[in-house]
Amino acid sequence: MKHCLAATACILLLFALGCSTSHRVEVAPVEVKPIHITIDVNVRVDRALDDFFSDVDEAPAAPEATNAQ
Repeated sequence: MKHCLAATACILLLFALGCSTSHRVEVAPVEVKPIHITIDVNVRVDRALDDFFSDVDEAPAAPEATNAQ
């Protein structure tokens, strides 16, 4: 009876040790690099389009009739 009780205790101890886990997580330092954003290309294209279509923007909304009195 003592051998059975001792074997059961050993088996339960092994199950308990098998269920306990430990995890170790190491975090490397994060390197932040600068981000360069260039938007001058879009501004140049926008200005060039504004200059190209400036005559359309300055045109009157409705043409005047030539024979109006």
